[in-house]
Amino acid sequence: MLRTILTILIIAFGIMALVGILTSIDAIRYFLTENFTMMGANTFTIRNRSMRIQIGSDVHQSRNYEPVTFDQAVTFKEGFDFPAAVSVHTFATHIATLKYGSEKTNPNVAVIGTDEDYLTTSGNVLEKGRNFSNHEIYYGSHVTIIGSELAKNLFKNNEDPVGKIISIGPGKYLVIGVLQEKGSSFGFSGDRNCLLPLNNVRQYFSMANASFTISVTATNPVMMETAIGEATGLFRIIRQTPLGMEDDFDISKSDKLVEIFLENIKYITLSATIIGLITLIGAAIGLMNIMLVSVTERTREIGIRKAMGATKKAIRNQFLSESIVIAQLGGIVGIVLGIGIGNILAMIIGSTFLIPWSWVVLGITLCFLVAVASGYLPANKAANLDPIESLRYE
Repeated sequence: MLRTILTILIIAFGIMALVGILTSIDAIRYFLTENFTMMGANTFTIRNRSMRIQIGSDVHQSRNYEPVTFDQAVTFKEGFDFPAAVSVHTFATHIATLKYGSEKTNPNVAVIGTDEDYLTTSGNVLEKGRNFSNHEIYYGSHVTIIGSELAKNLFKNNEDPVGKIISIGPGKYLVIGVLQEKGSSFGFSGDRNCLLPLNNVRQYFSMANASFTISVTATNPVMMETAIGEATGLFRIIRQTPLGMEDDFDISKSDKLVEIFLENIKYITLSATIIGLITLIGAAIGLMNIMLVSVTERTREIGIRKAMGATKKAIRNQFLSESIVIAQLGGIVGIVLGIGIGNILAMIIGSTFLIPWSWVVLGITLCFLVAVASGYLPANKAANLDPIESLRYE
């Protein structure tokens, strides 16, 4: 019994290491996907520079091109004949301070000039109020939509922000909407964003060589690649990119950052798999040892069974079954512990509860293979024992 329990624990730790780490990785993958793919899987952006990301020694260098002008962005929006929503936006500043009465925010508010389609392409949802109208966008009206964190900081005691006048820099703006809370990820929070009409930003926050970003959300996610191809061709014409020359702008899907992170996570997955397999090899050796000892200790039992008519096949199946039961018990314990440990991490980082069914099936399959591999030799030895020699053993 003691040897059996110890063997079950060895197998359980091997499966726990495998399932636990892989469950944690799935939780991290879910967290990254939920928090970085803010605009959905059917959205891509056109801008004048790519992202620069460094993860360890792996550096994804950014490439910079000529700014995307307002005229180019508007021409694209008007000329993109595809079932998709297209918006144009630009960043006015990342260090704005908002004021309402005696309350004010920290100087870390991002002010974004947007059009009426920005909420659709950015994945933002209005909690209260309304979106910008075409009239307000065209004339650059002094109206604003603020993030939920800004609303909480400026308007105390559950005061409704809609209809109030706030200061953004030197200007006064009427709050017409509040964005639904989205939370923060890795220090970035969309809840601190402040949206203004695009032409208002062009007039009051104008910068030399300002570049505009185009966001496109395809109506049908299946048509994503087709939409990117159409957009690339149209924008090359607008930018007058010579034939044969590479694109002088960057098109990136909203899940590009997730893909980069997951590309690095795959090495952790490989390491976890190797660690789990090494532990399982040790468990297989321990299981084979306990079964060999069991055959030696139960020699008289085997002899009695053979004397009563048990065949070699029956004896072999008996010991193989015992080996499989021990391995599967260890596997079940390991899977339960692994899922528990993995979801503790998921709870810490704010991810959802996960049951990695593919890894559970893999764990059960590995336990079965370990049982057969380590149990066949002892089972075969037991099946080939001579009944006469077995009966007078000891």
